[in-house]
Amino acid sequence: MSELATRKAVKERYAKLAAAADSAGRDDGCCDSATTLSLESVPGEASSVSAGCGSPLILVSPKKGDVVLDLGSGGGIDVFRAAVIVGGKGRAIGVDATPEMVWRARETKSKYGSKYANVEFRLGEIEHLPIHSESVDYIISNCVINLSPDKLAVFRESYRVLKAGGTFAVADVTLPKEIPSSAREDMDSWSACIAGALTDASYKRLLQRAGFQDVQIEHISYSNIGEYPFRYHSSHIKARKPVIGSLKSRSLLPLSRP
Repeated sequence: MSELATRKAVKERYAKLAAAADSAGRDDGCCDSATTLSLESVPGEASSVSAGCGSPLILVSPKKGDVVLDLGSGGGIDVFRAAVIVGGKGRAIGVDATPEMVWRARETKSKYGSKYANVEFRLGEIEHLPIHSESVDYIISNCVINLSPDKLAVFRESYRVLKAGGTFAVADVTLPKEIPSSAREDMDSWSACIAGALTDASYKRLLQRAGFQDVQIEHISYSNIGEYPFRYHSSHIKARKPVIGSLKSRSLLPLSRP
């Protein structure tokens, strides 16, 4: 299965979700979880295209003035939530590879005037973030990294853009053990967030390889979507970019991008 085929399948699925006019066309996402944040004060246009497996913002405590980056921001539900938390002096940035999602998120923002002046949505792949190095306090993501065909690149880019001491906190699907290669080749299963998921051990190993410390993985639910012949978890993953020695593995990382 080629990287191009994987990216095409994922973009097609989420372009269709973005095109849904209301919650009647909503995709319930990669998994459900009781561990979620209230939808109160979140634009309805964003919540109607939410497809996640938890609430990464419950894992962190951004302060007023902080910068939060959402990888694979979709319709923007977690970006809008973060914007309220960090206030007018902070920033909430979403990056998504599906143009239709970015357009929809930007349209939602425009409907609310200056209320979300600290919000920005950028088109880009999470393996090649259009973000300056060491400019972000928190990275969040909601059931997106499992869709990437190059997860080490995602973790290296996350490390690059985080400030020293910054936090990586995501909701994602993980596997208790490796699945058959035939399952990895199933495009429907991949775009549904299962076939591309990492095992817990691989997730931790790749984050550490990228330079992260204090990696924690907590399972919040089990095998709660679809019918698959193997178990998988809805998980919360946290890691930290070290304050001292933050240049570790810098030579392995992509050059800074604006």
